[in-house]
Amino acid sequence: MSVDTPLAPVVSADELATLERVQQRILWLSTCIVHHANYVRPNHDGTKVGGHQASSASMISILTALYFHYLRPGDRVAVKPHASPVFHAIQYLLGQLPEHYLPTLRSFGGLQAYPSRTKDPDHVDFSTGSVGLGAVAPAFAALAGRYAAAHFGAPDTRRFVALVGDAELDEGNVWEAILDPALAGLEHLLWIVDLNRQSLDRVVPGIRAAHLKRLFAESGWRVLEAKYGRRLQALFAREGGAALRQRIDEMRNEEYQALIRLPGAELRPRLLGDDPALATLLADIPDAELPQILANLGGHDLEELLATLAQADEAPRRPTIIFAYTIKGWGLPIAGHPLNHSQLLTTEQIETLREDLGIKAEALWAGFEPASPEGQLCAAVAQRLYGPHAASSGARERLTAVAATIPDDLEVLATGQTSTQESFGRALMRLSEVPGLRERIVTTSPDVSVSTNLSGWINKTGVYAPTEEPDFESAEVYRLLRWKRGPSGQHIELGISEMNLFMLLGMFGLSHELLDEILLPIGTVYDPFVCRGLDALIYGLYTGAKFVVAGTPSGITLAPEGGAHQSTVTPSLGIELPNLHSFEPCFAVELVWTLLEGLKQCCDREQGRATYLRLSTRPLDQGLLEPALQRLGRAELRRQVLAGGYRLIDRRDHADHPEAPVLQLAAAGAVMPEVVAAADYLRREGVAVNVLNLPSPRRLYEAWRAGDDLTWLIPPDEATAPFVTVHDAASHALAWLGSIYGAPVLALGVDAFGQSGTRDELYRAFGLDVEGIIKAGFAAVDRMLVPTAGW
Repeated sequence: MSVDTPLAPVVSADELATLERVQQRILWLSTCIVHHANYVRPNHDGTKVGGHQASSASMISILTALYFHYLRPGDRVAVKPHASPVFHAIQYLLGQLPEHYLPTLRSFGGLQAYPSRTKDPDHVDFSTGSVGLGAVAPAFAALAGRYAAAHFGAPDTRRFVALVGDAELDEGNVWEAILDPALAGLEHLLWIVDLNRQSLDRVVPGIRAAHLKRLFAESGWRVLEAKYGRRLQALFAREGGAALRQRIDEMRNEEYQALIRLPGAELRPRLLGDDPALATLLADIPDAELPQILANLGGHDLEELLATLAQADEAPRRPTIIFAYTIKGWGLPIAGHPLNHSQLLTTEQIETLREDLGIKAEALWAGFEPASPEGQLCAAVAQRLYGPHAASSGARERLTAVAATIPDDLEVLATGQTSTQESFGRALMRLSEVPGLRERIVTTSPDVSVSTNLSGWINKTGVYAPTEEPDFESAEVYRLLRWKRGPSGQHIELGISEMNLFMLLGMFGLSHELLDEILLPIGTVYDPFVCRGLDALIYGLYTGAKFVVAGTPSGITLAPEGGAHQSTVTPSLGIELPNLHSFEPCFAVELVWTLLEGLKQCCDREQGRATYLRLSTRPLDQGLLEPALQRLGRAELRRQVLAGGYRLIDRRDHADHPEAPVLQLAAAGAVMPEVVAAADYLRREGVAVNVLNLPSPRRLYEAWRAGDDLTWLIPPDEATAPFVTVHDAASHALAWLGSIYGAPVLALGVDAFGQSGTRDELYRAFGLDVEGIIKAGFAAVDRMLVPTAGW
């Protein structure tokens, strides 16, 4: 077996010694952060606070090498979730985190359990709480960086680094991202896998490292490894060293973890077996040193790590992954223990560690003296990464300028029969004519561009690709969608992966924070499949990303598609998910106003939210809006639409039954024609009916929760009027309306799986047809007139 030649050193022996001392202090601080949270800070309910001392320890050397040597200003890093104490310890040493935060891990207002962009007191580039998502976030951020460079001339020099636990490679979203052509060839993307061969509950029997490396290589990645440290490499280079390497290479993970925990005298015979060559090779190594020698892996050898990182930047540039072999719990008495994932050091073990590392009992949180080599290194790194030269330049001015280009209104066809999905496509075409705004919009879709009405936009702006690609179709051939691909394109077409869609929207929606550029990302997705990407959607919202996503078509309204393609819970998600505005417009002008509002929200980086538009392919008669438009005027109607609701039909416009009982028909979206028809019938039968069109139940709900009694929508003299809510969605999404004044509610909706059929058949099956609404209306009125009548 051949022995690899050790990589050339990239730092001097003195610099390496300084780094070693720095990483020892990081090991202590990160371990103490977790210990203090569990054993020192008062915990009144007695439950375990938690933390991950072992998972943090396995990342110490990797993070030390990154922050104290490799990183440049502007580089962005996603830290493995369970290594957050290491990150915070480093930020403290670099002067980016006040000391009083160190004892606050997992306390309210303190250091979060996992790195959080929006909750942690120090600056976190990527939130990484949900395993797998933090791994791919830098990939989509790198794509955003490449896109911004192509469109705005921004320097494409930032590197995007993901620190990934080996168990994270089990997550399907990781492979969805790796296989997507949109992410191919990202030159500034680096993943470092913490290959400690342990997951939450066990030592992984076979980590399949060779298989994983081959998969990445076949996907166009540069594959590197930091497998063995310099002491083991020196042994491998000696006579008989190849046999030692083969012995270690071929042993199972469980055996390796067991051996490194043994005393040297017990380890030696189990390692050597009956191989005389191994016995000769290791004869001059004392028993006391043997476990440390065997545990000398590349992921804990700073010299090996720094040399491997240098390789990642060599030409030709391409996505790079480094498999860094580590030991979970490195440097701690629980190193390699099969159940060390949540294991905590005892007070006695902490005291021993403190003494071994030379930490004074009265200075547990001490950094380094400024004049010491370590203190000077920390100051130099802090100046390099966070000094004045690293501050953004002009980003705020660009943001203000883009915000000023977004109009309040657009002239879009709003007559005859049209759907909100068609109106969405038309609105994008109008936006493509707005100077200063069009350039900042980027659209994306998981292989459903044509069917979600992005065709016109794509034909006009093109598809983004890092290099110009030839068009093999003849100019004479008529095509619905002309896929002109090149650096100037403004649409990114993904494979069929909703996870990738929301990850892209999330990272492009953080362009201002990550890239000092402003992008306005708009995505489209089949509404039934929003739930497929829900984890990534929540991730984007949690990180504070600003984007617009249109879910279309929706509900049982797409009747022939069958129950598997009929969304019911998405309106509830739109109401309940934090950091999100949601709209379900009914008419074309509502779509225009809500889309523009979504873009305005993208420009509000402090208070703005992402926006979800739930659209439909059902053409509706735009004339149904005319009475409300005449009554309210365009400006006031727009205000009420964005506030959440308005009276499409006002009973006060029809005084033919002055003493008639009042009924509120409240609805959202595509069912409005049935609601209006039912209202007309009920009015003729002596019921005073209001039709409340609710483009945003969420905004109404939030206004009500904030103390607004919504009297502009439901005046006090109608406080006791019953509601019938109608929604092509789960019935409970609008059922809260009765709580405003304590009025009774009969909620109509879709609370079972649908099936294929005509729209009329499905509406009839779920009581959303005209007859069903009329029956519900009479039942609600009767319930008010005769309280004992029931429903």
